[in-house]
This record gives sequence, structure tokens and C-alpha cells, in this order.
Amino acid sequence: MSIHKQIKRITTHVLIAMKQRKEKISMLTAYDYSMARILDAAGIDILLVGDSASNVIAGHETTLPITLDHMIYHAQSVVRAVDRAFVVVDLPFGSYQGNSTLALASTIRIMKESGAHGVKLEGGIEVSDSISRILSAGVPVMGHLGLTPQSIYKFGTYSVRAKEKAEANQLLKDAKLLEELGCFSIILEKIPAVLAQKVANSVSVPVIGIGAGSMVDGQVLVTHDMMGITKDFQPRFLRRYLELFDEMKDATKRYINDVKTGDFPNNQEQY
Repeated sequence: MSIHKQIKRITTHVLIAMKQRKEKISMLTAYDYSMARILDAAGIDILLVGDSASNVIAGHETTLPITLDHMIYHAQSVVRAVDRAFVVVDLPFGSYQGNSTLALASTIRIMKESGAHGVKLEGGIEVSDSISRILSAGVPVMGHLGLTPQSIYKFGTYSVRAKEKAEANQLLKDAKLLEELGCFSIILEKIPAVLAQKVANSVSVPVIGIGAGSMVDGQVLVTHDMMGITKDFQPRFLRRYLELFDEMKDATKRYINDVKTGDFPNNQEQY
């Protein structure tokens, strides 16, 4: 029987054991109680309270505007819903870069005020001091390499990263460094599948991909993209399992019509 079906609550040790047994890890984003409850009940392994809430919940163009207070609010909502999944919270832009003391203070607020199980932050060697400081407090850390959306203005584009040899070599070094520092897992976003496989084979911690091919230890998608709630986002790596935008729009139109025509509420729907 798979670990996934045996375990009542996912921990970092369970995730590492899943990699060792070559059992794929499933991960999705969550920002609110209702959605998190559904995803947890379905058996998802990891829920990421992502700074992508800045895009899909708040409507911003990038992830940069979301604040630490916003992230804590979303994390509190998700944690209340979860019985089984491991909950990771993104450290938002400006809460950890270049200042390990600030990174620890931001992390402590997230852990104490939300009850989450770990944090995620973007970058490699440039954020190593922050990672070490957070880990020294006993907080699990997930790394994030490849396309790092908080650095979008540096990259200037959301195109595939690490296609050139120098950047690919640095990414591999950074992945090994994150493992050495003590990160329990690493996200690889939008990099060549061959490189992602090489990274997954080079480290002992689980490597979760988004647009990084199938030969990693697990996959993550933004739930609103996977469910088809978002409409215009169409990257190659995205598989839509539902088209909720259209279905919810149609349901709303039918509700409007029923209200306008007096069909709702009917005799059975009133007191």
C-alpha cells in the first residue's frame, strides 16, 4: 500500500519517504477555508498558501504587492480547513531578501499566527543566510528555483529559465546548496525537463515541479488554473481538469434569470 493512503497527516519525514519509495507527491495552492477543505478531503499531500494569491485572488499583475499580513490571513483560513495535508506558506516579497533577521521575524509571525507547517522562499545562494536563520528556529523550509516570480522585473519575462549552460549549472549548484542547508523540499518552476530530472536525481529531498517535466518527485499547480477558474492563463504545462469559469458564469446567468422572472424563490423555497 502506498504511503499516501496509509498516512493520516503528512509531515516532512513522510514526504522524504515518498521520494525514497518513488511515490509521487501532489501539491496545489489554497488561499481560503472552503477550497482548502475540498482539496484536503480529496487527499492532496501539500497545500501551498502561495503569493500567487496576489494574482488570482487580488487581481494584481505580479506577486510583488501582497504583504505579510495578507499571507498570514490566507494561511489562517487554510490551516483551519486542513486535517491531513502539509501546509506551506510563501514568504512574500520584501519579507526575507537581504535580511536574515527580518526573514526569521517574518517566519515566526507566519508560524505563530497561522499554525502553518513550514515556509517557502525563492532563490539559491543569495538567500542562504535567511534560510539558515529560519532553519535554526526549527521551521521547515521549502526552496524555489528556476522561474522565481518575485524576481520578474529582473528577468523581464515569464519564459523558461536555465536553458543556457551557465544558468543551468548554477541552478544545480543552488539545489545542492538548499539540500545542504537543510531544506526539506525544492520547487522547480519552468525549466527544461532534462535539467529538472538531473536535479531530482542529485538531491535526496523531494523536488516538486511546475512546468519542469514528469521526472521529478511531484507536481504543483495553481488550483484556480487547474480548475479553470482563471480564463486567460494558458501555459504549456497547465492541464485544466474543469472549466469552472464557464460553468459558474452559466449558473450565475440562470440565477439572474430566475430572479428576474420571479421563478426564484418558489413556494418550496420560502417560509
